[in-house]
Amino acid sequence: RPSGMMQLDGPGFHEISGLAWSGYGRVQSVEVSADGGVTWAPAGLNEPRLPAALTRFRIPWEWTGQAAVLQSRVRDETGRVQPTRKSLLAEHGRHGYFHYNAIVSWGVNEQGLITHVYPEGTGPSTELEDLFMDDIWD
Repeated sequence: RPSGMMQLDGPGFHEISGLAWSGYGRVQSVEVSADGGVTWAPAGLNEPRLPAALTRFRIPWEWTGQAAVLQSRVRDETGRVQPTRKSLLAEHGRHGYFHYNAIVSWGVNEQGLITHVYPEGTGPSTELEDLFMDDIWD
């Protein structure tokens, strides 16, 4: 949260929250970016943090009214870090959806409308592929 089709009620402080998970162990940390992954800040984690279980994270974010791209990534106790979409596509190709776990990007426009966005060069490349690479899979 926030997520697709939500609208921020104006500039100021908003809470970014979500659920993190790893199938390899406990969630160790979650970082959040408001600039498309250029910089990251640590989010707070709710307890309990159990192996292979969902863990709630949250962080305050001051929205200035400018366009932004929100992302979060998880690191688990084994040291695994959630991959970017680009690295996941490079490793598994565009049709490896069974274990799709790449970082998801949410764009915030100047009016505060939030939509799912793809990092440059990683979006659907054909109309048919677009049917399979929508928010259902990401």
